[in-house]
Amino acid sequence: MFVLESILTDGIAQLSYLVGDTATGHAAVIDPRTDVEIYLQLAREHGLSITHIFETHIHADFVSGSRSLADQVGTAKIYLSGEQANYQFDGEPVFDGQQFDFGSFLLTARHTPGHTPEHLAYEVCESKHADTPWAVFTGDSLFVGSAGRPDLLGAAETGALAEKLYATLYDYFLSLDDFVAIYPGHGAGSACGADIGDRLVSTIGYERRTNTFLKFPNFDAFRKFVVEDAPPAPWHYAELKKVNSAGPAVMSRLPTIAALPPDEFRKVAREPGLSIIDTRSMLAFGGGHVPGAINIGNRPEMSAWVGQMFDLDQRLLLVLDEDRDAESIQRLIVRTGHAQFAGYLAGGMKAWEMAGLPIESLSQIPVAELRAQQTNGSPLKILDVRSPEEWKSGHIPGAQHHFIGEMRDRITGLDKETPYATYCASGYRASIAASLMRSRGFKDVSNVPGSWSAWSAAGFPAEK
Repeated sequence: MFVLESILTDGIAQLSYLVGDTATGHAAVIDPRTDVEIYLQLAREHGLSITHIFETHIHADFVSGSRSLADQVGTAKIYLSGEQANYQFDGEPVFDGQQFDFGSFLLTARHTPGHTPEHLAYEVCESKHADTPWAVFTGDSLFVGSAGRPDLLGAAETGALAEKLYATLYDYFLSLDDFVAIYPGHGAGSACGADIGDRLVSTIGYERRTNTFLKFPNFDAFRKFVVEDAPPAPWHYAELKKVNSAGPAVMSRLPTIAALPPDEFRKVAREPGLSIIDTRSMLAFGGGHVPGAINIGNRPEMSAWVGQMFDLDQRLLLVLDEDRDAESIQRLIVRTGHAQFAGYLAGGMKAWEMAGLPIESLSQIPVAELRAQQTNGSPLKILDVRSPEEWKSGHIPGAQHHFIGEMRDRITGLDKETPYATYCASGYRASIAASLMRSRGFKDVSNVPGSWSAWSAAGFPAEK
């Protein structure tokens, strides 16, 4: 029996796949994430042996789990693109047209450059209809309602990659039959493509009719759309490219993380190269936190924001809502390359409070109060930290735009003595920004819970 399992990793909106045949017992995993237990579990549930691990390309937004999965199963080879690739670890090279027989079905590699030079997609055919693909694992070339961005390797390569992406989309994907299903490498929320659709699967026919990337009359119009209108590239993508090209470390288990009593936590926090991440909700953080902590709440998108805000060699101290959260939060963080944990605060903020150690707070301003201050002529400055696209779609009148993705290394053009209120879509990113500003010496910074969503729901004015 044919088996196909899609694994969605929330937060980084990454899709990986387990595909196999129970008659032969052989299975492949395509683009595994770094915590690989899910693939082992699914293979066991279906009575399959993972024999092949395919990478569609060198990933930029998460740490590949290929080497860790191969180490844990002991039965699989890693298959890497042999087309213009720069892999620096062992794997079987794969070239355009190469087929892999799993019994009832075949996988056929197709060189689909554009997002990256080496990118491969994998067609799926029934063995008795070897020339008729019914599905394609598209990796980061074609998404639902979108396509892979060609600008992640830098300006020098963007033009050539955009041209290759155009050829991949128009000469290869649009040559497929309408009934062919597409299984992409990302869903909505990933920065590897612009405005990726909510659905996790589509067909060539549906994309032909609805996908803007497939509707341009010529390359010049396509290039302008995909290059000039691309959203900002997250800072950490270039670093993860290096990690995944060199070969990620094999992870047989989550890194050790020590439970530190308050006094020890405070002592370790003074060491160089340490950052404190408070993983509680924005309201809990606002009520009281360890001085200098950055609030990145325990939600799936924590993976992307820890990757975005901290260097890979930084050691991390965690403040948790509950000590039992340590493992699940570690799992989110290692997906974007961070593996150096200096410890977590044993007993959480309650233990810190009982030890009599210093506590800071971060004011939370409801939107009604923000509106009242605005109309009363308060000196409070309002900062919109959402993406440029969100800002253009509508914002609070009089607000300034400072995209949080560009605040990591330096915060320019703002006076540390001026009071600020930060907002985003819901308050999550705004709390990251507000806590970051406080840690950089800004005297009076507040967060706006509910942020743009609450402002809009209250019927307050907006401008574009």
